[in-house]
Amino acid sequence: MAPAVAAAASAAVSQALRDRQILDAVGTGAAALSLVGSSFIVLCYLLFRELRKFSFKLVFYLAVSDIFCSLFTILGGPSNAFYCFAHDYSAHFFCVASFLWTTTIAFTLHRTVVKHKTDVEEFGSIFHLYVWGTSLATTVLRSIGSDYGRPGSWCWIQQGSMAKVLHLITFYLPLWGAILYNGFTYYEVNRMLNNATRMAAGISDRSNQSDIKADRKAFNRWGYYPLILIGSWAFATINRLYDFTNPGHKIFWLSFLDVGFAGLMGLFNSIAYGLNSSVRRAISERIDMFLPERIKRSLPTLSRLRSQQENELTSLIVEGN
Repeated sequence: MAPAVAAAASAAVSQALRDRQILDAVGTGAAALSLVGSSFIVLCYLLFRELRKFSFKLVFYLAVSDIFCSLFTILGGPSNAFYCFAHDYSAHFFCVASFLWTTTIAFTLHRTVVKHKTDVEEFGSIFHLYVWGTSLATTVLRSIGSDYGRPGSWCWIQQGSMAKVLHLITFYLPLWGAILYNGFTYYEVNRMLNNATRMAAGISDRSNQSDIKADRKAFNRWGYYPLILIGSWAFATINRLYDFTNPGHKIFWLSFLDVGFAGLMGLFNSIAYGLNSSVRRAISERIDMFLPERIKRSLPTLSRLRSQQENELTSLIVEGN
Protein backbone atom coordinates (compact mmCIF):
# COMPACT_ATOMS: atom_id res chain seq x y z
CA MET A 1 0.00 0.00 0.00
CA ALA A 2 2.79 2.39 0.95
CA PRO A 3 4.64 2.02 -2.39
CA ALA A 4 1.41 2.76 -4.28
CA VAL A 5 0.81 5.91 -2.25
CA ALA A 6 4.41 7.01 -2.77
CA ALA A 7 4.13 6.39 -6.52
CA ALA A 8 0.90 8.39 -6.72
CA ALA A 9 2.45 11.27 -4.79
CA SER A 10 5.51 11.22 -7.02
CA ALA A 11 3.32 11.27 -10.14
CA ALA A 12 1.34 14.20 -8.77
CA VAL A 13 4.53 16.14 -8.08
CA SER A 14 5.85 15.40 -11.56
CA GLN A 15 2.57 16.53 -13.14
CA ALA A 16 2.58 19.74 -11.10
CA LEU A 17 6.15 20.38 -12.22
CA ARG A 18 5.22 19.88 -15.87
CA ASP A 19 2.23 22.18 -15.50
CA ARG A 20 4.45 24.85 -13.95
CA GLN A 21 6.94 24.59 -16.81
CA ILE A 22 4.16 24.91 -19.39
CA LEU A 23 2.67 27.93 -17.64
CA ASP A 24 6.08 29.56 -17.32
CA ALA A 25 6.74 28.99 -21.03
CA VAL A 26 3.35 30.40 -22.05
CA GLY A 27 3.71 33.43 -19.80
CA THR A 28 7.23 34.12 -21.01
CA GLY A 29 6.26 33.76 -24.68
CA ALA A 30 3.25 36.07 -24.35
CA ALA A 31 5.28 38.64 -22.42
CA ALA A 32 8.03 38.51 -25.05
CA LEU A 33 5.51 39.40 -27.76
CA SER A 34 4.26 42.28 -25.63
CA LEU A 35 7.83 43.42 -25.04
CA VAL A 36 8.49 43.51 -28.79
CA GLY A 37 5.24 45.36 -29.56
CA SER A 38 5.70 47.95 -26.81
CA SER A 39 9.36 48.49 -27.73
CA PHE A 40 8.30 49.15 -31.32
CA ILE A 41 5.95 51.94 -30.18
CA VAL A 42 8.67 53.49 -28.00
CA LEU A 43 11.12 53.30 -30.91
CA CYS A 44 8.65 55.04 -33.23
CA TYR A 45 8.14 57.81 -30.68
CA LEU A 46 11.88 58.36 -30.34
CA LEU A 47 12.63 58.23 -34.07
CA PHE A 48 9.73 60.22 -35.53
CA ARG A 49 9.55 63.79 -34.27
CA GLU A 50 6.10 64.34 -35.78
CA LEU A 51 4.68 61.79 -33.34
CA ARG A 52 5.83 63.71 -30.26
CA LYS A 53 2.46 65.26 -29.57
CA PHE A 54 0.55 65.18 -26.33
CA SER A 55 -1.85 62.46 -27.44
CA PHE A 56 0.96 60.11 -28.46
CA LYS A 57 3.01 60.96 -25.37
CA LEU A 58 0.33 59.18 -23.34
CA VAL A 59 0.68 56.17 -25.62
CA PHE A 60 4.45 56.37 -25.15
CA TYR A 61 4.13 56.23 -21.36
CA LEU A 62 1.68 53.35 -21.70
CA ALA A 63 4.20 51.47 -23.84
CA VAL A 64 7.03 52.14 -21.36
CA SER A 65 4.90 50.71 -18.55
CA ASP A 66 4.08 47.68 -20.69
CA ILE A 67 7.78 47.14 -21.43
CA PHE A 68 8.69 46.89 -17.76
CA CYS A 69 5.58 44.89 -16.90
CA SER A 70 6.50 42.39 -19.63
CA LEU A 71 10.17 42.42 -18.67
CA PHE A 72 9.51 41.43 -15.07
CA THR A 73 7.06 38.80 -16.29
CA ILE A 74 9.83 37.28 -18.40
CA LEU A 75 12.24 37.39 -15.47
CA GLY A 76 9.77 35.39 -13.40
CA GLY A 77 9.82 35.04 -9.63
CA PRO A 78 13.30 34.62 -8.19
CA SER A 79 13.72 32.24 -5.25
CA ASN A 80 15.92 34.66 -3.31
CA ALA A 81 13.72 36.53 -0.82
CA PHE A 82 15.28 39.95 -1.44
CA TYR A 83 15.04 39.74 -5.24
CA CYS A 84 11.56 38.35 -4.90
CA PHE A 85 10.70 41.44 -2.87
CA ALA A 86 12.13 43.71 -5.58
CA HIS A 87 10.35 41.72 -8.30
CA ASP A 88 7.06 42.03 -6.44
CA TYR A 89 7.32 45.79 -6.21
CA SER A 90 8.45 46.31 -9.79
CA ALA A 91 6.04 43.98 -11.58
CA HIS A 92 3.01 45.14 -9.62
CA PHE A 93 3.97 48.81 -10.02
CA PHE A 94 4.33 48.79 -13.81
CA CYS A 95 1.37 46.50 -14.52
CA VAL A 96 -0.91 48.80 -12.52
CA ALA A 97 0.62 51.84 -14.23
CA SER A 98 -0.13 50.26 -17.61
CA PHE A 99 -3.89 50.10 -17.24
CA LEU A 100 -3.97 53.46 -15.41
CA TRP A 101 -2.40 55.13 -18.45
CA THR A 102 -5.33 53.85 -20.54
CA THR A 103 -7.67 55.85 -18.30
CA THR A 104 -5.68 59.04 -18.96
CA ILE A 105 -6.09 58.43 -22.69
CA ALA A 106 -9.82 57.86 -22.17
CA PHE A 107 -10.07 61.04 -20.08
CA THR A 108 -8.28 63.06 -22.76
CA LEU A 109 -10.58 61.68 -25.45
CA HIS A 110 -13.72 62.42 -23.41
CA ARG A 111 -12.66 65.94 -22.45
CA THR A 112 -11.72 66.83 -26.01
CA VAL A 113 -14.50 65.18 -27.99
CA VAL A 114 -17.46 65.35 -25.62
CA LYS A 115 -16.71 68.46 -23.56
CA HIS A 116 -14.92 70.27 -26.42
CA LYS A 117 -12.08 71.40 -24.16
CA THR A 118 -8.61 72.19 -25.48
CA ASP A 119 -6.76 72.33 -22.18
CA VAL A 120 -5.81 68.65 -21.93
CA GLU A 121 -2.08 69.36 -22.02
CA GLU A 122 -2.43 71.15 -18.70
CA PHE A 123 -3.26 67.78 -17.13
CA GLY A 124 0.13 66.27 -17.98
CA SER A 125 1.63 66.67 -14.51
CA ILE A 126 -1.60 65.53 -12.88
CA PHE A 127 -1.58 62.40 -15.04
CA HIS A 128 1.94 61.52 -13.89
CA LEU A 129 1.07 62.10 -10.23
CA TYR A 130 -2.11 60.04 -10.60
CA VAL A 131 -0.53 57.09 -12.44
CA TRP A 132 2.81 56.77 -10.65
CA GLY A 133 1.40 57.76 -7.25
CA THR A 134 -1.47 55.29 -7.40
CA SER A 135 0.82 52.53 -8.66
CA LEU A 136 3.24 53.15 -5.80
CA ALA A 137 0.47 53.26 -3.19
CA THR A 138 -1.10 49.99 -4.33
CA THR A 139 2.29 48.30 -4.54
CA VAL A 140 3.29 49.32 -1.00
CA LEU A 141 -0.09 48.25 0.35
CA ARG A 142 0.23 44.93 -1.47
CA SER A 143 3.55 44.25 0.22
CA ILE A 144 2.16 44.50 3.74
CA GLY A 145 2.45 41.18 5.52
CA SER A 146 3.66 39.33 2.42
CA ASP A 147 5.93 36.32 2.66
CA TYR A 148 8.31 36.37 -0.30
CA GLY A 149 8.91 32.64 -0.39
CA ARG A 150 7.62 32.16 -3.94
CA PRO A 151 4.90 29.55 -3.30
CA GLY A 152 3.48 30.16 -6.78
CA SER A 153 4.56 31.31 -10.22
CA TRP A 154 4.73 34.88 -8.93
CA CYS A 155 6.39 36.29 -5.85
CA TRP A 156 3.23 38.06 -4.77
CA ILE A 157 0.92 35.01 -4.94
CA GLN A 158 0.75 33.90 -1.34
CA GLN A 159 -1.27 31.16 0.31
CA GLY A 160 -2.66 33.29 3.15
CA SER A 161 -6.19 34.63 2.73
CA MET A 162 -5.14 38.13 3.87
CA ALA A 163 -2.51 38.34 1.12
CA LYS A 164 -5.07 37.21 -1.46
CA VAL A 165 -7.54 39.85 -0.30
CA LEU A 166 -4.84 42.52 -0.58
CA HIS A 167 -4.02 41.32 -4.06
CA LEU A 168 -7.66 41.62 -5.12
CA ILE A 169 -7.99 45.08 -3.56
CA THR A 170 -4.73 46.58 -4.81
CA PHE A 171 -4.71 45.13 -8.33
CA TYR A 172 -8.07 43.84 -9.52
CA LEU A 173 -10.20 46.55 -7.92
CA PRO A 174 -8.41 49.44 -9.71
CA LEU A 175 -8.20 47.27 -12.83
CA TRP A 176 -11.96 46.84 -13.12
CA GLY A 177 -12.45 50.45 -12.12
CA ALA A 178 -10.34 51.38 -15.14
CA ILE A 179 -12.38 49.04 -17.34
CA LEU A 180 -15.65 50.62 -16.20
CA TYR A 181 -14.32 54.14 -16.71
CA ASN A 182 -13.01 53.36 -20.19
CA GLY A 183 -16.34 51.75 -21.07
CA PHE A 184 -18.20 54.84 -19.82
CA THR A 185 -15.97 57.04 -21.97
CA TYR A 186 -16.70 54.93 -25.04
CA TYR A 187 -20.43 55.14 -24.36
CA GLU A 188 -20.37 58.92 -23.94
CA VAL A 189 -18.36 59.58 -27.09
CA ASN A 190 -20.45 57.10 -29.06
CA ARG A 191 -23.65 58.82 -27.92
CA MET A 192 -22.28 62.22 -28.89
CA LEU A 193 -21.34 61.02 -32.37
CA ASN A 194 -24.74 59.38 -32.84
CA ASN A 195 -26.47 62.65 -31.96
CA ALA A 196 -24.20 64.59 -34.31
CA THR A 197 -24.92 62.11 -37.11
CA ARG A 198 -28.68 62.52 -36.68
CA MET A 199 -28.38 66.30 -36.62
CA ALA A 200 -26.26 66.31 -39.78
CA ALA A 201 -28.78 64.05 -41.52
CA GLY A 202 -31.63 66.34 -40.44
CA ILE A 203 -30.11 69.44 -41.98
CA SER A 204 -28.81 67.55 -45.03
CA ASP A 205 -25.31 68.93 -44.62
CA ARG A 206 -23.37 66.50 -46.78
CA SER A 207 -19.94 67.85 -45.89
CA ASN A 208 -20.75 67.64 -42.20
CA GLN A 209 -22.08 64.12 -42.64
CA SER A 210 -18.87 63.00 -44.34
CA ASP A 211 -16.78 64.45 -41.51
CA ILE A 212 -18.86 62.68 -38.88
CA LYS A 213 -18.73 59.41 -40.79
CA ALA A 214 -14.95 59.71 -40.85
CA ASP A 215 -14.99 60.32 -37.09
CA ARG A 216 -17.17 57.27 -36.55
CA LYS A 217 -14.89 55.15 -38.70
CA ALA A 218 -11.95 56.24 -36.58
CA PHE A 219 -13.94 55.72 -33.40
CA ASN A 220 -14.48 52.08 -34.28
CA ARG A 221 -10.87 51.55 -33.18
CA TRP A 222 -11.50 53.27 -29.85
CA GLY A 223 -14.56 51.13 -29.29
CA TYR A 224 -12.36 48.08 -28.88
CA TYR A 225 -10.09 49.65 -26.27
CA PRO A 226 -12.15 48.75 -23.17
CA LEU A 227 -12.20 45.17 -24.49
CA ILE A 228 -8.40 45.01 -24.36
CA LEU A 229 -8.33 45.11 -20.58
CA ILE A 230 -11.32 42.81 -20.32
CA GLY A 231 -9.77 40.26 -22.67
CA SER A 232 -6.37 40.51 -20.99
CA TRP A 233 -7.54 40.16 -17.40
CA ALA A 234 -10.91 38.38 -17.39
CA PHE A 235 -9.39 34.91 -17.01
CA ALA A 236 -6.89 36.18 -14.43
CA THR A 237 -9.74 37.68 -12.39
CA ILE A 238 -11.74 34.45 -12.53
CA ASN A 239 -8.64 32.49 -11.58
CA ARG A 240 -7.91 34.73 -8.58
CA LEU A 241 -11.51 34.52 -7.35
CA TYR A 242 -11.57 30.76 -7.80
CA ASP A 243 -8.29 30.43 -5.92
CA PHE A 244 -9.70 32.58 -3.12
CA THR A 245 -12.80 30.42 -2.74
CA ASN A 246 -11.04 27.10 -3.42
CA PRO A 247 -7.53 27.41 -1.92
CA GLY A 248 -5.07 24.74 -2.93
CA HIS A 249 -7.08 23.58 -5.95
CA LYS A 250 -5.80 24.75 -9.33
CA ILE A 251 -7.48 24.43 -12.72
CA PHE A 252 -4.75 24.08 -15.33
CA TRP A 253 -6.66 25.36 -18.36
CA LEU A 254 -7.81 28.43 -16.43
CA SER A 255 -4.25 29.16 -15.32
CA PHE A 256 -3.12 28.65 -18.93
CA LEU A 257 -5.60 31.27 -20.19
CA ASP A 258 -4.72 33.49 -17.25
CA VAL A 259 -0.99 33.76 -17.93
CA GLY A 260 -1.43 33.73 -21.72
CA PHE A 261 -3.90 36.60 -22.10
CA ALA A 262 -2.49 38.69 -19.25
CA GLY A 263 0.96 38.44 -20.83
CA LEU A 264 -0.40 39.71 -24.16
CA MET A 265 -1.76 42.98 -22.74
CA GLY A 266 1.25 44.97 -23.94
CA LEU A 267 0.93 43.57 -27.46
CA PHE A 268 -2.79 44.38 -27.57
CA ASN A 269 -2.11 47.93 -26.34
CA SER A 270 0.66 48.50 -28.88
CA ILE A 271 -1.59 47.42 -31.75
CA ALA A 272 -4.70 49.32 -30.66
CA TYR A 273 -3.19 52.52 -29.28
CA GLY A 274 0.09 52.71 -31.17
CA LEU A 275 -0.48 51.55 -34.73
CA ASN A 276 -2.75 54.41 -35.79
CA SER A 277 -2.65 56.14 -39.17
CA SER A 278 -0.07 58.70 -37.97
CA VAL A 279 2.42 55.96 -37.09
CA ARG A 280 1.75 54.03 -40.30
CA ARG A 281 2.14 57.19 -42.35
CA ALA A 282 5.42 58.10 -40.61
CA ILE A 283 6.80 54.62 -41.28
CA SER A 284 5.69 54.62 -44.91
CA GLU A 285 7.26 58.05 -45.48
CA ARG A 286 10.60 56.82 -44.14
CA ILE A 287 10.46 53.72 -46.31
CA ASP A 288 9.47 55.89 -49.25
CA MET A 289 12.61 57.98 -48.84
CA PHE A 290 14.95 55.04 -49.40
CA LEU A 291 13.12 52.95 -51.99
CA PRO A 292 13.81 53.44 -55.71
CA GLU A 293 10.93 54.86 -57.72
CA ARG A 294 10.62 51.63 -59.70
CA ILE A 295 9.95 49.63 -56.54
CA LYS A 296 7.59 52.25 -55.12
CA ARG A 297 5.37 52.04 -58.20
CA SER A 298 5.10 48.30 -57.73
CA LEU A 299 3.96 48.67 -54.11
CA PRO A 300 0.50 50.27 -54.16
CA THR A 301 0.22 49.79 -50.40
CA LEU A 302 2.90 52.39 -49.78
CA SER A 303 1.14 54.87 -52.03
CA ARG A 304 -2.13 54.24 -50.27
CA LEU A 305 -0.56 54.77 -46.85
CA ARG A 306 1.28 57.85 -48.00
CA SER A 307 -1.87 59.54 -49.29
CA GLN A 308 -4.12 58.30 -46.53
CA GLN A 309 -5.84 61.10 -44.63
CA GLU A 310 -7.79 59.04 -42.18
CA ASN A 311 -9.48 61.31 -39.64
CA GLU A 312 -8.84 59.51 -36.36
CA LEU A 313 -10.12 60.67 -33.02
CA THR A 314 -6.54 60.91 -31.82
CA SER A 315 -6.18 63.87 -34.15
CA LEU A 316 -9.09 65.51 -32.33
CA ILE A 317 -7.01 65.48 -29.16
CA VAL A 318 -4.79 68.53 -28.80
CA GLU A 319 -1.65 67.84 -30.80
CA GLY A 320 0.56 70.35 -29.06
CA ASN A 321 2.48 73.32 -30.34
